[in-house]
Amino acid sequence: MNSLTDLTIARSRDGLDKGDFSAVELAEAHIAAVEAARDLNAFITETPELALERAMASDERRAKGAAASAMDGIPIAVKDLYCTDGVATTAGSHILEDFTPPYESTVTQNLKEAGAVMLGKTNMDEFAMGSANITSYHGNVINPWKLDDGKDRVPGGSSGGSAAAVAGHLALGGAGSDTGGSIRQPASFSGIVGMKPTYGRCSRWGMVAFASSLDQAGPMTRTVEDAAIMLQSMVSHDKKDSTSVDQSIPDFAAALTSNIKDLKVGVPKEYRLDGMPGEIETLWQQGIEWLKAAGAEPVEISLPYTKYALPTYYIVAPAEASSNLARYDGVRYGLRVEGDSLDEMYENTRGQGFGAEVRRRIMIGTYVLSAGYYDAYYVKAMKLRTLILQEFQQAFEGVDVMLTPTAPSPAFAIGEKMDDPVQMYLNDVFTVPASLAGLPAISVPGGLSDEGLPLGLHLITKPFDEETLFRVGGVLEEAANFTAQPSYLEGVA
Repeated sequence: MNSLTDLTIARSRDGLDKGDFSAVELAEAHIAAVEAARDLNAFITETPELALERAMASDERRAKGAAASAMDGIPIAVKDLYCTDGVATTAGSHILEDFTPPYESTVTQNLKEAGAVMLGKTNMDEFAMGSANITSYHGNVINPWKLDDGKDRVPGGSSGGSAAAVAGHLALGGAGSDTGGSIRQPASFSGIVGMKPTYGRCSRWGMVAFASSLDQAGPMTRTVEDAAIMLQSMVSHDKKDSTSVDQSIPDFAAALTSNIKDLKVGVPKEYRLDGMPGEIETLWQQGIEWLKAAGAEPVEISLPYTKYALPTYYIVAPAEASSNLARYDGVRYGLRVEGDSLDEMYENTRGQGFGAEVRRRIMIGTYVLSAGYYDAYYVKAMKLRTLILQEFQQAFEGVDVMLTPTAPSPAFAIGEKMDDPVQMYLNDVFTVPASLAGLPAISVPGGLSDEGLPLGLHLITKPFDEETLFRVGGVLEEAANFTAQPSYLEGVA
């Protein structure tokens, strides 16, 4: 493995500033890594020419003595639901297979202006609907973590391509998106850091929508510091997004002080699920002890509405999806499958353009919004969502941060759970509550399962308190000292 691909964003920034290597050399090393790892199917579209063009521009800026941002010259992967000017954006779907947007999403524009080097667009569950990256029209993504049983593992979803790219050392960071856990859960499965900021912190403009009241952009990196650095270049207030919040933006990386003395850490008792593997419980207890040893005070808290979070999410999100995906009709853009009438063209286009999971969620969403069921399901779910938010608000009156597991299991083999959608949906049981409440949360690698697969620990803080999130996340990361590497890297060394 080329040593340049083993660096962190922070170390790459320092190396570029010192002149130890150029942005072009850094880009070339990662382009070669992407090409050598196509068997992971992490990328839908590779953009090596664009990456070299941006890397050369970065080197020119440094040569002229221009002030460089921390992301200037850093090779990143971008989830394929961010619209990118002149570069195909498919959202993992056949219906958008030939769509090339003439504009740039706000988040990727911010990263571009910061000097980040886009290596390509990463694979994802179709329209971000999935927990395993097995619903993409472009095929499964394979987790770089492998065991001796010969089975390929899922990288988690829906940001599985970005997770695999970062874990497999194909990119220094990845732009993901999180609706119910789609950054944090794949981060846990892939042994990396995944961070979802407060809803409204990052603009959603130019992101292909799944559930508009839940979707949020965020960074996927190999360290907590890198997540703070990358998030700094992603956030902004954006008048083009009515949900974008005009809030002061702190220096996220400066928050990593390692001092959490006297912070109160909430431990929700409802997150101890029946049948949860012992290794998850053991890691959670270890995380509590690590934070306690660093001077924090663990406090058991109760979040009784937690048990309703998953069913609430799987009413609200499909309802919003059924509305958002109505625009894909074969008329304006994307796939068109002709029929003898307009209605038949709609049916043919959507029937062939959408995969099974997307069709399932559209039908669920249409059902819960239909006459006779709207009050029974959707209205009740929205009331529960409010109660879940209020419960978090009350809990945060007594604690500064919450600690939970990220996922109820390590990465499972491709093909498992595919016949049972409910079992698949349970992968997000720990991440969904924070999404419904719009809270910032982060997954940090905590250790390995009994079999040797990564497990993540999950932190949640108050709205717009990403500083505490990064501070506690940094302490957790230091205590865990997670240095294990995917076995995949041994095969390409």
